Amino acid sequence: MLLPGGGRVKNSLLKARLYLETTVPSYLTARPSRDLIRASHQQITREWWECRRADFEVFISQLVLDEAAAGDPAAARERLAALKDLPQLDIKDDVATLAGALVASLALPAKASTDAAHIALAAVHGMHFLLTWNCTHIANAEMAVAIARVCQEYGFTAPVICTPEELMGG
Repeated sequence: MLLPGGGRVKNSLLKARLYLETTVPSYLTARPSRDLIRASHQQITREWWECRRADFEVFISQLVLDEAAAGDPAAARERLAALKDLPQLDIKDDVATLAGALVASLALPAKASTDAAHIALAAVHGMHFLLTWNCTHIANAEMAVAIARVCQEYGFTAPVICTPEELMGG
């Protein structure tokens, strides 16, 4: 298996490591939307969850749990139930440092600091992928080069940032 940075998984039993950002369980557990694009994203998310999730070593963080616990209590319970068995990544000092650099370099608004922290968590912990539906501040092709540059400046490799649709496989 070819991984970001050109490396290969030598043992086919090893799985690529994936950081699951909060929008994915939100789409997974949300009531079906009447908006066609949102409904499509929800369906793709359910298909990815059922068909592809087991192909990856999936991780979350306390940030994901905190975001998933917010809002409507019934919806929060569903999101948290979907996440209950996933291992958590530690929020190390390097995460805060890299997140701050990402916010400054990308000129992100203050409300996007958690988005930068998700990217930093994935990079600091050597995740191969960051899976998200946040295409404003995370899965944004215009920002990908800058994200990779900042991560590299701090000694980390940026994960491949993508949506469930992009990670459905062949």
